[in-house]
Amino acid sequence: MSAPEPQASRPRVELPALPAGAVPIVPIRSVALFPGAVAPIALGREQSIAAAQEAVRSGHKIALLAQRDPAADRPAAADLYTIGVLATVLRYVTTPEGAHHLVCQGESRFRVVEMLRETPYFAARVEQLTEPGAASPEIEARFTLLKERALEALALLPQPPPELQRLIAGIDAAGPLADLIANFMDATPAEKQDILETLDLTARLDKVIKLLAHRVEVLKITKDITEQTQAALGERQREVVLREQLHQLQKELGESDESDGAVAQLEKEIAAAGMPPEVEEHARKELKRLARMNEASPEYGMLRSYLDWLVALPWSKTSPEDIDIERARQVLDEDHYGLDKVKRRILEYLAVRKLNPQGRSPILCFVGPPGVGKTSLGQSIARALGLKFVRVSLGGVHDEAEIRGHRRTYIGALPGNIIQSLRKAGTRNPVCMLDEIDKLSTSFHGDPASALLEVLDPEQNSTFRDNYIGLPFDLSRVLFITTANVLDTIAGPLRDRMEIIELSGYTEEEKLEIAKRYLVDRQLKANGLDRSQVSISDAALVRIITEYTRESGCRNLERQIGALVRNAAMQIASGKAQRVDFDAAHFENEVAQRTSVPGVATGLAWTPVGGDILFVESARLPGKGKLILTGQLGEVMKESAQAALSLLKAQAVDFGIDARLFEDSDVHVHVPAGAIPKDGPSAGVAMLVSLASLFKNAPVRPDVAMTGEITLRGLVLPVGGIKEKTIAAARAGIKRVILPARNRRDLEDIPPSARSLLEFVWVERAAQALEVALGDPAPPAESPPAAGRRAGTPDRPAARKESARQPGATLGRER
Repeated sequence: MSAPEPQASRPRVELPALPAGAVPIVPIRSVALFPGAVAPIALGREQSIAAAQEAVRSGHKIALLAQRDPAADRPAAADLYTIGVLATVLRYVTTPEGAHHLVCQGESRFRVVEMLRETPYFAARVEQLTEPGAASPEIEARFTLLKERALEALALLPQPPPELQRLIAGIDAAGPLADLIANFMDATPAEKQDILETLDLTARLDKVIKLLAHRVEVLKITKDITEQTQAALGERQREVVLREQLHQLQKELGESDESDGAVAQLEKEIAAAGMPPEVEEHARKELKRLARMNEASPEYGMLRSYLDWLVALPWSKTSPEDIDIERARQVLDEDHYGLDKVKRRILEYLAVRKLNPQGRSPILCFVGPPGVGKTSLGQSIARALGLKFVRVSLGGVHDEAEIRGHRRTYIGALPGNIIQSLRKAGTRNPVCMLDEIDKLSTSFHGDPASALLEVLDPEQNSTFRDNYIGLPFDLSRVLFITTANVLDTIAGPLRDRMEIIELSGYTEEEKLEIAKRYLVDRQLKANGLDRSQVSISDAALVRIITEYTRESGCRNLERQIGALVRNAAMQIASGKAQRVDFDAAHFENEVAQRTSVPGVATGLAWTPVGGDILFVESARLPGKGKLILTGQLGEVMKESAQAALSLLKAQAVDFGIDARLFEDSDVHVHVPAGAIPKDGPSAGVAMLVSLASLFKNAPVRPDVAMTGEITLRGLVLPVGGIKEKTIAAARAGIKRVILPARNRRDLEDIPPSARSLLEFVWVERAAQALEVALGDPAPPAESPPAAGRRAGTPDRPAARKESARQPGATLGRER
């Protein structure tokens, strides 16, 4: 049959005509064609399409050669076998979708003599291999056996093609029979290629008989298994038929339940859920109710959802814990810079959990200002343990049902956040982060903090009962970690169930390292840049930290770095620059600028987001001794200002102040940032120093900051937040800090990086604070000094040199 020449869909490059004895070659992947067989071949590669079109155009036969590696998309001449089949193209077909197909009939075997070209298609000079014609008794015996085996194999097939049986029975030559059976037999391409390359007829018959014998045995075994399976399933099929008839009868009577499949699936899931015995018994009881319930019933959906929740909870699924202390230390160091005390406590926690896995672990509560890494510490703990991490945000939660769940009697009822997080984790021992526990609120819906008491109590949470589930669930394997900004708003009983770990703010040095190690790279990646395009010097980072961010954490620092990187991205994207470098020049300290005039003192304050410095400014006006207070001061702070003024008036002579100045002057005390409410007793010392500086007309030393409560007798009382306040002082460039002597116990809580930058002066009397801040000698003491180290003595790190003192300063001496 001749095929019409296909229309060219692309420009054809005219090549010289093929020499005599040369034919175009089509590589085939896994289709083996034997002489005498007809087979369709799909063409997808440019070389194959070009070869087929050349064969059709010139009337050549086409050579089919199998690839050694069927996965090769662009085979070379070395990737093809050397023996294949010469075939006649019966038809060349192209589809509207652009696919090309050949229908070929194998003619004879050939061997490649010389490969002539590889592009635009393979072409080679070939040698046809003739079939041996001499017959012998050995060949006839093998011919008879092969035909019997072939007919036997066809008889074992479920639906044997009758035309194939007639074709095999009508063949009277051994070679064509072997090729025909090999072509239709289920064998690998390598096995078929081996038969194709076997030119000796006796050996070829032996190989085909061996493969066919194996297939006959496989077919026999398959038939036996099928018969046995049908016999075993006969009774079950009968049951299925009867059930189907029952289902049709119920449908006619209006009693059909379309949820039979769902009930069966739920039954399997209950069996595989690993529930405790009492829970599984309850689930099966509810499943029976569901099976008897009409699908149109309103309760059907509620009960179905309840059972879905029961089977989805990880009643017995646990993740393996891999506690390696050194690896945990490495993970914590990789994810966080500094926080040595916190890391040490976490490693102690993990060590105890490793030695006593069944013990009741304490509930850790990370307390600190925003941006210091509380939530990321929980993620690091989960990564160090190889456990799942889930986060439950408690900020603004005011409904007890958010913790304990809603009762199933309500429409739209759901379990509480704790049970929902466990379903999300898929395991009963995840690391569960309860974020912002200090921001729970109480309303008429109940008290969520009280609902958390059972969750966070190791003695009770093994039988935690969610209102929706209504069954005890073991939470003892959950590693709960909570976070908070402040402790004051956490209920006392709830705080008692947690171990508090405080995270103070970072010093300037720590922020610089964090920015260099994490923040810069993160912002560069977020904005599609790298360090080869943007450079931010240490001086620029220090200036951002000191001038543009006054926070304990690093969130605003990262935002400011992001602003720089976005500016660089705009310059680079617009083609104005290929690389942008950020640097910073020297800048003046705000503290030095503000305290350069009399009447201004630098105080230290604690805020919910960490420590900060504040300035107390005083001014003297003509008047009659009236005290004016501004700056959004609370009642306690107003009382501190009045106490400071009264103390200054009472001891004016001792302080070297003319008492007549108070009679004809009004005093105005102002704390800047007037839009921000301020309160607390710790500004008493700063207010006294500010007033003394005003009336003595002597500026306060610019490198001194102070905190402490004063009494009318001139005593300095301890205050809280020493760690946060001293970190803020170090961040603001303060060199010397005046602290109450009774706060000396808080010295060990101050980070070493802050201690190395500060000189601590511990005072018991207000006069000693004036001596340090103004350089004046102290008035006579009202009581003997405390035992041990004398009040007013500076604490300096061993490596820090003693600073120069102003004339007249007598630190540590009481007169």
